[in-house]
Amino acid sequence: MVGVLSPNIPAFATVFHGILRAGGTATTINALFTAPEIAKQLTDAKAKMLITISPMFDQAAAAAKEVGISDENLIVLDGEGQEKSGHPNAVDLLGAGLPAPDVTIDPATHVAALPYSSGTTGNPKGVALSHRNLVANVAQIKPLQGMTPDDVVIAVLPFFHIYGMTVLLNAALYNRGRLVIMPRFDLVEFLENIQKYKVTSAYIAPPVAVALAKHPIVDNYDLSSLHTMMSGAAPLDDELGKAVAKRLNLHMLQGYGMSELSPVSHLIPFDTQAALGREDPPLSSTGWAIPNSENKLVDPATGDEIELPGEGLSEPGELWVKGPNVMLGYLNNEQATADTIDADGYLHTGDMAQVDPTGCVYIVDRLKELIKYKGYQVPPAELEALLLTHPKIADTAVIGVNDDEGEEIPKAFVVTQAGAELTADEVIEFVAAKVAPHKKVRAVEFIDAIPKSASGKILRKDLRK
Repeated sequence: MVGVLSPNIPAFATVFHGILRAGGTATTINALFTAPEIAKQLTDAKAKMLITISPMFDQAAAAAKEVGISDENLIVLDGEGQEKSGHPNAVDLLGAGLPAPDVTIDPATHVAALPYSSGTTGNPKGVALSHRNLVANVAQIKPLQGMTPDDVVIAVLPFFHIYGMTVLLNAALYNRGRLVIMPRFDLVEFLENIQKYKVTSAYIAPPVAVALAKHPIVDNYDLSSLHTMMSGAAPLDDELGKAVAKRLNLHMLQGYGMSELSPVSHLIPFDTQAALGREDPPLSSTGWAIPNSENKLVDPATGDEIELPGEGLSEPGELWVKGPNVMLGYLNNEQATADTIDADGYLHTGDMAQVDPTGCVYIVDRLKELIKYKGYQVPPAELEALLLTHPKIADTAVIGVNDDEGEEIPKAFVVTQAGAELTADEVIEFVAAKVAPHKKVRAVEFIDAIPKSASGKILRKDLRK
């Protein structure tokens, strides 16, 4: 078990696949983690080695010391080397000129990667993904993703997160596309790279879409090489997606997945007509199930399966997914695994969805994040999408909080556009004019930034503190 603590750099691919080729397991660590958070993951994963780079050395060294990883097993890729610092560097490892190890593993059962679930609804858990899981998912998305050796893909989503690991790093290597690698998201640098390297496709999370739709600086760059943009990791609103597509003159798509699904389970195809003989669905959907997978919607109250509707959208139900991309389980957590994957092999996603007559899926919200107001279900994502249409709102998040009488009510956290003046009453009135009474925002708090995971998910648990 080898910890990898690094932002997006070309060497990430070498390290990650080197670990897998050697028969080890890579546990990829969030590059923003503090030393205690790194130590917590290393301890849980029982890592014997940690690989990092100089800018992250202090927190890596502190974590390694806490968990008992020796100096020679803390590798600093761009460091001074073992002779000077006690820590091997890339030259020490590559210079040895050793033959590739003779490894025999079962790709269906051997854990290749151990990313940790984002912890947006609780403590992060180690997600055990086999070689078969990772390879299957790259193969499953290939006919829908449409990536070719001619594509130039901007890689700003972190490789340590499963979205970046599979959809960018592994898919681009497999399809022989070219990656323009960014260690962190910076809007100006993002735009400059697209213009300079003639990037053809981009994979983003919704916060990037907000910037692309609303920031005036976007107009200063030639982004005409971009033909496709895919959003994932959190719900993308139809209006926001259309605004980006119109402004940048590109094909905007959406996908759905989770770490436990390696991660993609649903996708709007790059060319829906060619792939399925259909027109593109609305951007508010996440498209259809990927090949070689089975899906069902289940009413959480009754356990009954929800059938495909004759027209319109079905009743909401929890989305269950089965296929070769379903994880082996949670590391050392049999109970959590049993709670998530049933005896028939279906993974219970915890997400509420609806489906149309063609099987196209629309994610409604997290089952655990639905706000219950006077018995009515209020999906936070719906209110967030509405709030983002307000010209003075730059970003937002909605959670359920208890009022003075103990009733759960929707509360909006709002980040205003620079220089904009906005009151709580104006926010409440804006929403009230557009939704059913039970969905009204009943409390507002203005903050500087919405807390989000590296993959773009809103960290609602941080807002509840």
